Amino acid sequence: MDTSVLPIIILLPLVLGTTLVSWLKKFSRGVTAFGAIGISLSCLILLLSQANAVFNGGVIYQSWSWLPQLGLDFSFRLDALGLLFSLLISGIGTLIFIYAYYYLSPKNSLSKLYVLLMLFMAAMLGISLSNNLILMLVFWELTSISSFLLVGYWNNYEAAQRGSRMALTITGMGGLCMLGGFVLLHQITGTYEIDQIIGMSSMIQEHALFVPVLLLILMGAFTKSAQFPFHFWLPNAMAAPTPVSAYLHSATMVKAGIFLLARLLPIFAGAALYHNIVTFIGLFTLCMAAFFAIFKEDLKGLLAYSTISHLGLIVCLLGIGSPLAVAAAIFHIINHATFKAALFMIAGIIDHESGTRDLRKLSGLWQLLPFTATLTMITAASMAGVPLTNGFLSKEMFFTELLANLSGPVMIGSAIVATCAGIFAVAYSIRLVHGVFFDGPIGKNVPNKNAHEPAFGMRAPAALLAVLCILVGILPSLLIEKIVNSTARASTQNFAFEGAHLAIWHGFNLPLLMSAAALFGGIIFYFALAKGGRIREIDLDPALGKLQGKILFELFLKHLLLSSRKFKRVTENGSLQSYLIWIVLFSISMVCLPLFSQGIMTGTRELTHAPAIAIVLWLLLFTACWMMLWFHHERIKAVLISGAVGLVVTMVFVCFSAPDLALTQITVDVVTTVLLLMSLSLLPQLTPYESSVSRRWRDALIAIAGGAGIAWISWLILTRDHNSISWFFNQQSIPLGGGTNVVNVILVDFRGFDTFGEITVLGIAAIGTLCLMDGMRAHGTTMTQGLTFRFNPSPLMFRITASWILPLALVISLYIFLRGHNLPGGGFIAGLITTLALVIQYIALGQDYTEKLLRAKSGRLYEVWIGSGLTIAGLTGIGAWFFGRPFLTSAHFYVSPPIIGEMHLATAALFDVGVYITVVGAAMLMISVLGDSRHSSMSGPVPRG
Repeated sequence: MDTSVLPIIILLPLVLGTTLVSWLKKFSRGVTAFGAIGISLSCLILLLSQANAVFNGGVIYQSWSWLPQLGLDFSFRLDALGLLFSLLISGIGTLIFIYAYYYLSPKNSLSKLYVLLMLFMAAMLGISLSNNLILMLVFWELTSISSFLLVGYWNNYEAAQRGSRMALTITGMGGLCMLGGFVLLHQITGTYEIDQIIGMSSMIQEHALFVPVLLLILMGAFTKSAQFPFHFWLPNAMAAPTPVSAYLHSATMVKAGIFLLARLLPIFAGAALYHNIVTFIGLFTLCMAAFFAIFKEDLKGLLAYSTISHLGLIVCLLGIGSPLAVAAAIFHIINHATFKAALFMIAGIIDHESGTRDLRKLSGLWQLLPFTATLTMITAASMAGVPLTNGFLSKEMFFTELLANLSGPVMIGSAIVATCAGIFAVAYSIRLVHGVFFDGPIGKNVPNKNAHEPAFGMRAPAALLAVLCILVGILPSLLIEKIVNSTARASTQNFAFEGAHLAIWHGFNLPLLMSAAALFGGIIFYFALAKGGRIREIDLDPALGKLQGKILFELFLKHLLLSSRKFKRVTENGSLQSYLIWIVLFSISMVCLPLFSQGIMTGTRELTHAPAIAIVLWLLLFTACWMMLWFHHERIKAVLISGAVGLVVTMVFVCFSAPDLALTQITVDVVTTVLLLMSLSLLPQLTPYESSVSRRWRDALIAIAGGAGIAWISWLILTRDHNSISWFFNQQSIPLGGGTNVVNVILVDFRGFDTFGEITVLGIAAIGTLCLMDGMRAHGTTMTQGLTFRFNPSPLMFRITASWILPLALVISLYIFLRGHNLPGGGFIAGLITTLALVIQYIALGQDYTEKLLRAKSGRLYEVWIGSGLTIAGLTGIGAWFFGRPFLTSAHFYVSPPIIGEMHLATAALFDVGVYITVVGAAMLMISVLGDSRHSSMSGPVPRG
């Protein structure tokens, strides 16, 4: 079996599909639709190519190592369960793409809808094919984001925006809970690989963390699949375009929670808490949502509540958990996908042709839409569970398993609830058909009384699904039985399961009686309600009052917002002193807490006398800090003194034989001093005296307590023996990293991922400075108290000297860079040296002339440098994947070029190049922005002199 097909199936819509559709939009709507349909159909064909092997019990695996130490891998798995869901996603998706072409008007962006649907399809395929819980979570959250964008497709429609936010909030909250469950599951099993976790069910259920694992994962499943009490977000997402609703409800988003329960069923099956919670929640949701669906006036609202009800039926079966119950759940997943996708498409046709989907305005459309009415009757009959449809078979299986697996009063009560739910299902299905197509002549309030059947392409997808509802209902054993049983075995991991026998007739029995009661009871119940048009006048919302999920959710958000504002007013009072107090106190307490359990007295390590140089440096540091305290109101002096503190720290590093840190400290110190001096040009020279005498004493006490606390913590740590991992880096620096400079090897190899994150943050900070400083240029300030800091051309002697410094500094930078892997140096230090050389050019030649020489117009060159550096560093890390190694794994080797002789090279040097370019670009962008005078938006004349 071809294992490479799994990532291709996901990447087709995720990368190729979104890119292709965005490019094809410049041709025509038809070409765009053809491209989207082609991508979806390609996924379906690739999946079908594996169907024979997988439905016969085969499983396809594919995995790439990512962070194996943390158990994070790009791991995929295709078994019968994953294949069934993937076929529904791609198959229904293909029909939706066809339907959307005819549904969406030319004034709406078809390519935008297709791109978002492609993203959503890829996310759902990723969930179905993932074999790693964290990878599944990534795709899970991608479905939340893409559904948020899909529901809010019409961004000028307030209801769509409100519904999309509600859906994202509820499902995002569930996803966060699910993440907690996955992490705890990893704590129990030591792995995130699903196939390995499934084999540890006994150990998981016996563990003390099993209950929180179960509850957290169920939160994720229930919120995604709209189970009570989280059901209310789904009807409020009906503001989305109908193709979106059809896709989300039939085969994708709301089925993600169902898939999660089916995938993790082996680790929960047998636990009484799981069976009780899931069965009860599913049964209650089934009946509750079916009852509410009857009274919904919006056609899509009725279908939304019916979706919630049918999802409850599936959840209830998965809660029962027996192999036959799981087979019934799988069968109903397939059936629900067929009739619900068709019904939503039909709802779109009705809305598209008549101009409304309000059931209070619709009636008598049989005369205008006979073909659509026929399709509605077939699919609604399947939804109601009428004999000779697929819905009847799975509903009867549900009744059978409910009676077979429950006993006593629980069984009787569950049977009554299930029968009532069946009655309600028949009632809302009849209302859908009778209220729209019959129930008198064409309604007076129908906007378009000349409606007609839509184009064949718009009807064809719904017609195909309606035919499947009948064919599967008549020939279930021939068409679907093997798929259902194979999927049930994969879900339960019970490969000895003989399978369910799907047939139209199982004899006279209690489930058949329940089906008959539901069918005839539903007919009587509906027409009793509809007599005299009373059903159109019934509104449950006033009766429910504030107990409605939507209102409770909005009240919760309102109180949360009010509480957060009160908290914000207390904590964010605009006082820097207050912020620093909380930061210092919190930091000290967090550091001290672990030490209390070990005692707060001096440790047992033998003490040594402080050398004379340490005392001298301590006195210098004390003097500099005291001067900082004394002169902190004078900003220029404060910056210069802080630079002096940095120089003393540099000397400390030298004394402790840490040349890498010393080089980094001194270069960073100089660059930051320059940046601070430039920033001061936007501020008054003096800091106002804001504190009262009492506040000064308070601040002094907190400062002394903070300093004493840090000093005491340092003392406690230094006087205690501890285990260090430095031996590992010393031993493995050459064998694994290929360098003798342990510090540099750690930065670019052992912990290269951290360094990559740090340079990314540095680039973000520089871009942030560019955005924040827009309109606040240093030279454009008219503050009378401000310090004018200008890069005017300097005297001739200084310019001549600077012209010699730049090439010399670049040579030194190159030298520092090349020696970094074996001696003190590296890309970060070399980048700062280059930055200092360029700053000197700014000062000597003036900013305008220097940037003209560098062709760095408005700092754009530096933005390119930042992007290029990050790209080089990232590509270096990705390159390791092509050799089957984890991200950023370094390789080292020897080369012997002519004249130079043997050289020792490492791929980490390429990563260091990225660091070098990013550091230079980020530092120079900030300096360029702070010194730019050409785009000042300040009013008044620019000061000269």
